[in-house]
Amino acid sequence: MNLEYRKATLLDIPAMQVLVEPEVESGVILKRDNDEVATNIRSYQLAFNEDKLVGFCALHVHTTTLAEVRSLVVDDAVRGSGVGSSLVRHALVEAKVLGLKEVLALTYQQAFFEHLGFKEIPKESLPEHKIWADCINCKHFPICNEVSLIHSI
Repeated sequence: MNLEYRKATLLDIPAMQVLVEPEVESGVILKRDNDEVATNIRSYQLAFNEDKLVGFCALHVHTTTLAEVRSLVVDDAVRGSGVGSSLVRHALVEAKVLGLKEVLALTYQQAFFEHLGFKEIPKESLPEHKIWADCINCKHFPICNEVSLIHSI
């Protein structure tokens, strides 16, 4: 596999929406409409294999010290090949460059994030604006099985 990584552009949004659609349908990832993706386009890192989008994630900054890895999705055809890990590592490097202190992840894939150095934290410690801005839009709210994890930079 010949992977290439780059920041997203507005022209990538249609392909991103196609790739994430099954995860949105299953309730694993929150739906974000084209306008919301466009507003946050600078936060997305994309992975390509021979010009085909095979994964992406966003580093969403919450405060001057805290960001979140969100919308991590990898094409089923390449899962297990390191694409997801590489995308998260790109996000962690970007967080360090920005001067952030911690990166949050809310996930059903606890072991994946722990392998990358994230540690579980109580959901109650999440910033309040995170709960009301994102979680309230989830079809699983308020009964959520996601695990909250943090990575210190």
